[in-house]
Amino acid sequence: MGIKSSVSLYSLQYQFLQGKMNLEDIIKFVMNLGADGIELLPDQMLHGTPTPSEETYACWDSLMAKYHPGLACDDIFLNTNLYINRTLTKRECADLIKQEIVMAHRLGFDCIRLVSFVPAWILEPCLETAEKNNVSLNIEIHGGLGFGCPKTDEYINEMLRLNSPYVGIVPDTSLFVRKQPRIVRDYCTKLMGLNPDIAKYADDVFASGTDFFELRNKNGGEMDPKLASLIRSGADAFYAQNLEGYENRPLSIMDGLEKYINHFHFKLYEMTEEGVEYSIDYREVLEYLHKAGYQKYVSTEYEGNRWQLPDTPIPEVEQVTAHQKLVQRLIKEVEG
Repeated sequence: MGIKSSVSLYSLQYQFLQGKMNLEDIIKFVMNLGADGIELLPDQMLHGTPTPSEETYACWDSLMAKYHPGLACDDIFLNTNLYINRTLTKRECADLIKQEIVMAHRLGFDCIRLVSFVPAWILEPCLETAEKNNVSLNIEIHGGLGFGCPKTDEYINEMLRLNSPYVGIVPDTSLFVRKQPRIVRDYCTKLMGLNPDIAKYADDVFASGTDFFELRNKNGGEMDPKLASLIRSGADAFYAQNLEGYENRPLSIMDGLEKYINHFHFKLYEMTEEGVEYSIDYREVLEYLHKAGYQKYVSTEYEGNRWQLPDTPIPEVEQVTAHQKLVQRLIKEVEG
């Protein structure tokens, strides 16, 4: 089968929120791009999640029968703060995840993404339900929360202990950012008055092969001293904090974990006029996955939408289109 392309419908959230596209419009758009499948956030686009009505399920079934998308991944969350006076108990948390597993199976998904920092202890009490419904549970490993982060490492250790095909990971390419996202720098510069010395320093750090997440770790959990010394305003502090969410790690950090990769987020910050993503080398990533024998989905996940200047159109359709064109072309080239 080979590597398959998909689009997280999260990438088109403003089209949905603003009423420019409904769920059917979005699914039709994605499939017309030539993508193999879709990734869904039910909380965002399916009323009644995690226990939708039969009417909602019937509407979903109708869309699946009409457009036949592959179902790449079901993105879920664990809201432990449903009550004003307490957090959920462990049993309540497990029951919520079990409901999500049942819903994912009913929708047709066999892969769930658990958002970063979902506690590792949730896995074992939910494993029987996952097995029964043929749905794997997979933590998202995201830039700024990557390998070496205690909560992430705790999850990986539990995953290795359980050693089940129903427990895995969803790496995000924010782990492999080779240049700081230009669109974030420009937003903070034009709208907020960013100190240009910070932006220049950030470029230099990424060009040297490291990142600010790694520098914080090397500094005992404190912000890189030089970065801190350049902060002169609230805008600078905001920008500096965001910088720590982009990691510049080698792909080899996934060595030994390849069999646990059940899905992959292909982050999109900004497609350039040259048809490449400004910050991430997607040929590099796909070559690694192909060599590892990966044959599952990679999903466009557009997040440049949040960095558009006021009164500027949000180019979700254009950016997703360009990214899928790139990803689909590279898959063909890499797989020969």
